[in-house]
Amino acid sequence: METESSKNSNGKGQPLSEHVRQCVEDYFTHLNGHDSSGLYQLVLAEVEKPLLEIALKHADFNQSKAAIVLGLSRSTLRKKLELYGLV
Repeated sequence: METESSKNSNGKGQPLSEHVRQCVEDYFTHLNGHDSSGLYQLVLAEVEKPLLEIALKHADFNQSKAAIVLGLSRSTLRKKLELYGLV
């Protein structure tokens, strides 16, 4: 069932999964027949870094609070922050 917000042409009000679905569809459309590999890691990296950035900002850059918001241990969050160069 479509709601008014999901019909919005600028994408606002759509569930995150719909944004991801559209971006992945666009990715395949723009491949122009070229092979693709590593899509899973590409999507994770594209989503995970901004997720960590926003969670940190929301928690006033307190890693312990951000870890709670994300449902991660602080040590796991710290590893991910280092992976993406966010510390």
